[in-house]
Amino acid sequence: MFSTFEKIKELSKKQGVSLQKVAEDLGFSVNYLYTLKEKTPKSDRLQEIADYFNVSTDYLLGRTDNPKIASDNEEATVDLKKAVAGSMAFDGKPLTEDEINYLADVFEAQLKMKK
Repeated sequence: MFSTFEKIKELSKKQGVSLQKVAEDLGFSVNYLYTLKEKTPKSDRLQEIADYFNVSTDYLLGRTDNPKIASDNEEATVDLKKAVAGSMAFDGKPLTEDEINYLADVFEAQLKMKK
């Protein structure tokens, strides 16, 4: 498991920025960054670091491998047929191809009715 410090170090390296520069830009001491090997930063500082690197706080904390920040403005595109096929079962049994097609048709019909 990576510490927050390891994530910061990795992001710094990818962006070609020294830890000293990161600390200066954020108004922290380099020693503070090194303390993050053993402890979790307070939420306000964590957010400052995340904003600096344009990543999510969850990424810095190791809760996700996706550094991307979720945005309310972005539309999530989901292929419902693929979503149904990959993640649904009924009564503990995976759906058959016919059942998947039926559900896709139901979704499509419902969406058309909403328009």
